[in-house]
Amino acid sequence: MRRKTLVIIVALIAVAFIAGLWLGERTGASPSSAVSPAGGVTAASDPSDAAELPPGAIRIAPERQRLIGVRVGVVEKKPFVHTLRVLGRVAADETKVYRLTASVDGWINRSSDNSVGTLVRKGDVLATFYGPQFLDAQQAFIYALDAAEKLKTGQRLELSRSDIPLQAALDQRSLQRQIDQLRNLGMDDSQIEELGKTRQPTQDVRVVSPVTGFILTRDVSPGQRFSRGDELFRVADLSRVWILADLFENEAPYFKPGVEAEVRLPAIGRTFRAVTSRVLPVFDAATRTLKVRLETSNTDFALRPDMFADVELPLSLESALTVPSDAVLRTGRRATIFVERTEGVFEPREVQTGWTLGGRVEIRDGLAAGEKIALSGVFLIDSESRLQAVAEGVYGESATDPVCGTEVDTARARAAGLTSEHLGTTYYFDSPECKERFDKDPSEFIKDAAPEPAAPADGANRGAGR
Repeated sequence: MRRKTLVIIVALIAVAFIAGLWLGERTGASPSSAVSPAGGVTAASDPSDAAELPPGAIRIAPERQRLIGVRVGVVEKKPFVHTLRVLGRVAADETKVYRLTASVDGWINRSSDNSVGTLVRKGDVLATFYGPQFLDAQQAFIYALDAAEKLKTGQRLELSRSDIPLQAALDQRSLQRQIDQLRNLGMDDSQIEELGKTRQPTQDVRVVSPVTGFILTRDVSPGQRFSRGDELFRVADLSRVWILADLFENEAPYFKPGVEAEVRLPAIGRTFRAVTSRVLPVFDAATRTLKVRLETSNTDFALRPDMFADVELPLSLESALTVPSDAVLRTGRRATIFVERTEGVFEPREVQTGWTLGGRVEIRDGLAAGEKIALSGVFLIDSESRLQAVAEGVYGESATDPVCGTEVDTARARAAGLTSEHLGTTYYFDSPECKERFDKDPSEFIKDAAPEPAAPADGANRGAGR
């Protein structure tokens, strides 16, 4: 009994299956859409709808737009206001950095307690040293000073009255030479003046700060021997400092000489006004950026070398047609935007782009104000558009550009005049630049490989051809 029941059930299932096939043939029903890899996006549900669409266009229902994150917006032409923010580093003004070097061989007698980073005043003693050459130079200075004073007091009785003016000039020149000699050896003016008063040679020559500033480097210790040319101290006047800002090449043109920017120290909540220097930006090969110099006042020494700061430059550009960067699909040298022709129908359109700044791209050609475009989800739209175009035979045959290496639709390349004949073979190009390079020297691009013949496009090799 059970076996008879099972046979009846199987027979009923078979009859239902055959009836379904017969009914499908009578009604012509067939699957009308294919699920693409693009996150569930489908082509038009009705084949007649797909036939009415322009080449490359795709229809996406509103619910599927929400599913894949497609947003649509109207293109506007208006002034672009943006604040350009870059990272900056504080540096000492190189024209106000003083290097105190030894002019003679000698030894350090004493050194002050001032370490690196200490604020010192002009004339502060940083260290004292002994140099054998100073003894003879000091004696010569004292002798010249005594001779000049004796002439003034009339103690040079061996000279006649007519010889006194000439001798006075000679004594003055001799005294100046000795003063210059002491300066060249490293004695400051205050100690030379003190030596002129005491007439007592000293073995402690002072190293004094030439300016009010901060010690950047210190290389002295008591008893240390040094040689002529050794750097003992480096002092920087930080009343005015530089801000070195790292910029990309597309940002550098906005930092023109004389342009004001704001320098912020977030840690302490301070803001400074800085002016772009007239010095051309320096290219840093390590970071692949341009270093632009800004100058700012630093009277309270809040900015110290190697501190990081935020540089903000307010920009106000002329009216331009701009779109979000996510709305532009870049494939090699091409930039594509999907324009919504009617509700839910998106058509790919090649555009010419300009500057890219603040997450927006300038559109110079190919798009008009008031048109609606896809602002997001363009990659998924493009994937479905490619699959549908291949299925409809829009592209026909494809070939590889021998110069740029991109996949080219032969029909479009032929219509645009982007073909060249060489040794009986036709080559197709993606752009006029690629064709021009090939025509100059074809052997440069085909010597290592035989030319690739045109081949019918399919879903596998059309992925990056548009």
